[in-house]
Amino acid sequence: MLEVTVHQNQVDKALKALKRQMTKEGLLKELKRRRFYEKPSVKRKRKQKEAKKKRKSAMRRSGMA
Repeated sequence: MLEVTVHQNQVDKALKALKRQMTKEGLLKELKRRRFYEKPSVKRKRKQKEAKKKRKSAMRRSGMA
């Protein structure tokens, strides 16, 4: 559960912190994805694409590529 406290009426700062936490958790991406129905074939392709991207970045980080 995400929680942000507002100190001295600094709502803008608290909102920015909340958005940062939501992005870090992947919540915004999840909400956007669930907005419409996703066919199983499209879902499978998206997951494969994400896995490929994740592997590529891991290879880059480890210095193998």
